Amino acid sequence: MALEVVDHRESDRKALRESEIRGHDALDLSSTPRLAHSVWRAAWPKLAALAISLGLWQLVAISGWRPSYVLPGPVPVFADLGSQLVTGELWGAVAVTMTRGVVGFFIAAALGLVLGVLVARSRILRAAIGSLITGLQTMPSIAWFPLAILLFQLSEQAILFVILIGAVPSIANGVISGVDYVPALLVRAGRNVGASGLSLYRHVVLPAALPSIVTGLKQGWAFAWRSLLAGELMVSIANRPSLGQFLNQSRELSDTSYMIALMIVILTIGIGVDAVFSTFERGIRHRRGVVAGQTQKGI
Repeated sequence: MALEVVDHRESDRKALRESEIRGHDALDLSSTPRLAHSVWRAAWPKLAALAISLGLWQLVAISGWRPSYVLPGPVPVFADLGSQLVTGELWGAVAVTMTRGVVGFFIAAALGLVLGVLVARSRILRAAIGSLITGLQTMPSIAWFPLAILLFQLSEQAILFVILIGAVPSIANGVISGVDYVPALLVRAGRNVGASGLSLYRHVVLPAALPSIVTGLKQGWAFAWRSLLAGELMVSIANRPSLGQFLNQSRELSDTSYMIALMIVILTIGIGVDAVFSTFERGIRHRRGVVAGQTQKGI
């Protein structure tokens, strides 16, 4: 009798293990279709928008509104882009422009974060230069180039100067806005556990203001990127070919296909960097338990 009970229990365990294995196998088999469905659900609106844009572009091109040498259709433009991508010249220009943009952005981020914290902490500084920071943010970057060229001539420093003037105010305003909207209850809680001064900002205020800071950094990159391309259109540096310089040369040579191809490259880089910032923003929302669109869905 005892042997029969043991055998019965052993058979139950085997059956349970087999059912678990079948369940895991079914889960693995069903995860792939779910992943493909999620990817498709996220990708199809972008693909549809791209298809509509290309279709409209082609319709305008074949309508005869402008001659083909002034406004070519997508086919010759992408053919020209494909031929340029296999050469090292375009990639070298991309490397030069991206190096300038990344270096300028990181310097602007460091300056903007420090300036934003100082202005947010000091009422005197806020009263003195708070409006000036906003005014600098709204001022077109290209308006600074005559002064930059006078100060630094046609040099890398002139381009960097305009990048900083364009990006630093936006980043600083992001920090200031984020600090202003930190809940007072959270600040009091930090002080109750012994945080004060820089410690309070480091461990309580800045982490709470992180979403606004990331938004300010994202806007700062947008200003830096636009300032950089405007600078490269105006400042040509020998032995340093860039996207802006090639863009200006293609305009002077009336090479419209190449000019539009360069614009597509610039747009693609901008979209790629925006995707990086969006990934950071999603990570912040995930860690804080916030779902995008949650408020709208609850209304």
